[in-house]
Amino acid sequence: MNHLGVNTCDAIKTLAEKGWSRRRIARELGIHRETVTRYPGRAKPAIPPLGSGDAGDSNPAIPAPGSEGTTEAGTVPKPAIPTAGSVAGRRSQCEPYRAAIELAAEQGLSAQRIYQDLVSGEGFSGNYTAVKRFVRRLRPVSELPFRRWESAPGEEAQVDFGQGAWVVDESGRRRRPHLLRVILSHSRKGYSEAIGRQTTEEFIRGLENAFRFLGGVPAKLVVDNLRAAVIRADWFDPELNPKVQEFCAHYGTVMLPTRPAMPRHKGKVEAGVKYAQNNALKGREFASLAAQNLHLAEWERTVADTRLHGTTRRQVGQQFREVEQPCLQPLPASLFPMFSEARRAVHRDGHIELLKAFYSVPPEYLGQQVWVRWEPRLVRIFDERMKAIALHARVDPGRFSTDQAHLHSHKRAGIERGVDWMLDRADLMGRACGAWSRQMYQVRGVEGIRVLQGFLGLAEDHAIGALERAAQRALEQSAWRLRELKALLAEPSPQLPLGFLESHPLIRDLDQYAQLTPDCFPPS
Repeated sequence: MNHLGVNTCDAIKTLAEKGWSRRRIARELGIHRETVTRYPGRAKPAIPPLGSGDAGDSNPAIPAPGSEGTTEAGTVPKPAIPTAGSVAGRRSQCEPYRAAIELAAEQGLSAQRIYQDLVSGEGFSGNYTAVKRFVRRLRPVSELPFRRWESAPGEEAQVDFGQGAWVVDESGRRRRPHLLRVILSHSRKGYSEAIGRQTTEEFIRGLENAFRFLGGVPAKLVVDNLRAAVIRADWFDPELNPKVQEFCAHYGTVMLPTRPAMPRHKGKVEAGVKYAQNNALKGREFASLAAQNLHLAEWERTVADTRLHGTTRRQVGQQFREVEQPCLQPLPASLFPMFSEARRAVHRDGHIELLKAFYSVPPEYLGQQVWVRWEPRLVRIFDERMKAIALHARVDPGRFSTDQAHLHSHKRAGIERGVDWMLDRADLMGRACGAWSRQMYQVRGVEGIRVLQGFLGLAEDHAIGALERAAQRALEQSAWRLRELKALLAEPSPQLPLGFLESHPLIRDLDQYAQLTPDCFPPS
């Protein structure tokens, strides 16, 4: 209700007694017509009583139903009581079509559909607004009562923010912190803390302090869609801040944001915040946040816990200690490890930049966005689905931390893989290649590493058979330089002489041929 001054109230009353209409009083006093209507001593309705006229210049009102008027022909009979869809003293355009409209409304058709059918099928000449108004009065809407929802012990805690008391420092600078309030839905046990900013980090620390103060963890947390916790509000599938998700996983609870613009979904903490503001903080000032939090802790213990709650009719502290606290989940062994996080792009060299240092990721994430979380000693990297893909120790600015497993095989030099790996590759090329490589490295030592790299590179341009022959000849000649082996590789393959075979499975003994002689050459 608008609060009017005494002069305005007297003016409304005086003008109403003179028979002025609401419209004329509102225009004269420069206020809204509804304000004139809601005022306890409000003006008389615009419809003038029988036999009276409007003292102003407003249009004459339509006679109210049930009143009698006088005309030249005599007394006008009382009109019938207005029916659904009609305006007082005025017959609705939809009245002739009442039966059809009622039937369509019973079938659940919308006012727009009913209007379309009337125009096309009945030749209705009125407008859509008349049909909508007629249908609305046919279906009176009765508001359903709210349903109360009580929670089992340890099942739920509701969380919300309000304004704290003023903090005035020594220099006189005033600032008003936020008041975090956590209420257990069953016992109404509360925790209050004044914090400077509604950041994700301070929100998490406030919740953690609440869990430690309560001595346990509720199964779920009901919050509104505050920016510190919710990235995208959605009643069915909200997107939470990844850090908040990790916090809930650490404590074994879940966070359920309410429907947007529905504060009654967390009505217990809404009332709890107002109670703390009005009872604990109203009219007070503090020298620091710490002083305000000490006062809030003492107030929770001596005032809030000792009260008899108006709904549960139980003492809050006693109900919490005896019923709800044993049902809370146990606290984890350690505090939640606080970290910072941000998105980073993977550069062309396969690294992300963080605080002027560089950390590698697997090659398949080149050019993509990743999540990075860093602590004083560790850097963790996640993909878009929050799957861990890399772990590094923190390095100083300007330094690189590269995991060898993140290098693609085509980008890793043989020397990085080690001498043993290169010798194994030579063994796979053939017996002579492996023998020459190992003998060469034994003879030449560290200088042979580059020779070994060059020898493995020859396999890209030459057949393995040719390399085997060249390596065999190099072994026979004790040639341990790469250019000597290349020269042997460039020489044409020598034509080996064919040896005479003394015996072979296909060659028969001469005695067998002698036995066949008489058959082939019979005597004449």
